[in-house]
Amino acid sequence: MASVIEPERPSTESNLEAALNVDRIRRDFPILDREVYGRPLVYLDNAASAQKPRQVIQAMNDVMEGCYSNVHRGVHKLSQESTDLYEGARERIAGFINADSADEIVFTRGATEAINLVANGFGQTRLQPGDEIVISWLEHHSNIVPWQLLRDRLGIEIKVVPIDEQGNFLFEDYLQLLGPRTKLVAVTHVSNALGTVTPLPEIISAAHERDVPVLVDGCQAVPHMKVDVQALGADFYAFSGHKLYGPTGIGVLYGRKDLLNSLPPYQGGGEMISSVTFERTTFKQAPHRFEAGTPAIVEAIGLGAAVDYMNALDFEALAAHEQALLTYAENRLSEIEGLTIFGQARNKAAIVSFTLDAAHPHDIGTIVDRAGVAIRAGHHCAQPIMDRYGVAATVRASFGLYNTRAEIDTLTDALHQVKELFG
Repeated sequence: MASVIEPERPSTESNLEAALNVDRIRRDFPILDREVYGRPLVYLDNAASAQKPRQVIQAMNDVMEGCYSNVHRGVHKLSQESTDLYEGARERIAGFINADSADEIVFTRGATEAINLVANGFGQTRLQPGDEIVISWLEHHSNIVPWQLLRDRLGIEIKVVPIDEQGNFLFEDYLQLLGPRTKLVAVTHVSNALGTVTPLPEIISAAHERDVPVLVDGCQAVPHMKVDVQALGADFYAFSGHKLYGPTGIGVLYGRKDLLNSLPPYQGGGEMISSVTFERTTFKQAPHRFEAGTPAIVEAIGLGAAVDYMNALDFEALAAHEQALLTYAENRLSEIEGLTIFGQARNKAAIVSFTLDAAHPHDIGTIVDRAGVAIRAGHHCAQPIMDRYGVAATVRASFGLYNTRAEIDTLTDALHQVKELFG
């Protein structure tokens, strides 16, 4: 049986839903009204990509129907309006994570591109053969592969912080890995596979004591908790729009302005230049030096609308609601014989990864889907974690602001059907 995490929270779900007004929130998400195979949709794949509220959909439609044009370059009315909306979204995103300036917000195609941007910039300006980058066992492939490419190109070394059986980040081991050749720490805020919340303030503080900058993968954090990059002391913080109830194709790299301006451009093209001749090119300051070409205009505006939506919520109530869902889910799943939950960290977000002795995760996902329940089955772009626990894949249920206990009951009932089918 899996052990149960008991976070501090209000005593009843009705209190939580009253504080968060989950019924009203659900009405904001049109897709939650649909049926799948004749069953009401239960969407529990939020760690992969969250659904979109009407406010985001409408903001994007309004741009495309009313004022769409390329930004920054036009003197006509539509271009000015689109530019104002685009740069206004940057301003609001900066406020959302408490960046010191909107100039510290770089729009990217997603967190993956944001991490690659830093990896390439550091590789070109800061790293020599034998230098070290510290990551952890909790990382998504997006925070592993760019550093391996850099290692193969430059001859640097990658040090990996281990985790214990419960999925806790082993802080003392981390301290031992920080050395005179450490040039960067790149670590997740919340594990996408286990839900582990890393001790980020302590991680950053220890790195800064050694003058080592820290890049944070915040994809699984920003939808669930209030993130303050200045309070954390993060040097770089990356996240994607589609996990934050916004559109795909847009992400954010926060970087301290001095660090961003010390990095070379990641790509070359229009918009990011001050002047071009056949002999040489001079580049703009951050953030525009990293935004070559026509940007994802509509998507950036949509992400701004998603941030507005999140800012209207009570984050304390949101966190309590999701923690209550996590505890309820682990309790219900623990009743199923042969089910093993992976990841029981002391501090954990609303993600439950598990296996069931009777069936392969992909079979589980297929059968549960027929009950209208969307979950994830696979390695979750975190194969080292699967290797750590000796499994090829897990089933993952991940919760968001619109999920309910009734939906967890539907998942549990569907898993009992899996047991009956496979014996």
